[in-house]
Amino acid sequence: MGGIPTHATFGSPDQIEVLVALEPFVTQQTEAHRARRKLWFPNELMPADAESDARLDRELDELRARARGLPDAVRVAIALNLLTEEGLPHFHRLIATYLGNESPWSVWNSLWTAEEDRHGCALRDYVRDARLFNMGALERMQYRYIESGFNPDWQGDPYRLLAYTSLQERATQVAHANTGRVCASYEPRAQRVLAHLAGDESRHYLFYRAVFNELLAQDCDRALVSLSKVMPALAMPGHTMPAYEQMSDVVRRADIYGPRHYQHIVEELLAFWQIGERQPQTGDGREAQDKLMKIPARLGRMADYLDAKSTPRRFSFDFLYDRAVSF
Repeated sequence: MGGIPTHATFGSPDQIEVLVALEPFVTQQTEAHRARRKLWFPNELMPADAESDARLDRELDELRARARGLPDAVRVAIALNLLTEEGLPHFHRLIATYLGNESPWSVWNSLWTAEEDRHGCALRDYVRDARLFNMGALERMQYRYIESGFNPDWQGDPYRLLAYTSLQERATQVAHANTGRVCASYEPRAQRVLAHLAGDESRHYLFYRAVFNELLAQDCDRALVSLSKVMPALAMPGHTMPAYEQMSDVVRRADIYGPRHYQHIVEELLAFWQIGERQPQTGDGREAQDKLMKIPARLGRMADYLDAKSTPRRFSFDFLYDRAVSF
């Protein structure tokens, strides 16, 4: 098969063989994704054509007036969502590095990247037109995030990449959807933009979830071990960006995204992948299965602990002109 050389950098020989065997399934899932999606473009959400009319100018003025009412916690969530989306170069590189550049995996990566690229564009168009932030400060954060890189400790294991993308796409979908729902009563255009992003993430999640499910069917024990290395503590892509922990804490306190949301995602995937019903054949596989099935309870305890110990706190961010955000 032509795909073998493309997987030579990472993965054991057995893993490479499985990834190559999965290529027809990846092609099938890619075409299923094409059939499900409806392409959209940022300009449909935030028109910026040279030949505009007075109506569009008036709508922009009205949008800015409504956006002034967005709470600062929502602004922090939008900023975090935007910065995460603009980390796309890191993810394209990781997928290409772990899964190759000349196979059905590469076809998917290019399609996925083209679709994801619209997310940062659409959300940036929105925050710029709505005048939500000190844009210079936000752009400096984005620059430092991209410059600092994102290199998760996957130890050359391509299965961990596929576990991560399954979890991450669902987490991003939840964050966008929840942010949009809060925005809806203040500024409906923000909700519309975020709903388009969340819809894409949901479809991307279906792809990665299906591929990892097939991986479990073909190489159960190794897939369980890889999943057990990623699922307990998902390293969000933006964790290297300045003020990430403070921004995440605001978003958690606002009940937009936090450990309890991640717990629900883990429970959903453990059920879909039937992790508890799998029959691993090795001690490592059985140990990984046992570890995985205990994760939801641990995440629940963590969420309870964070909720119980949370006391009112003041935050400030330069992209919000250093004004106080209290929770």
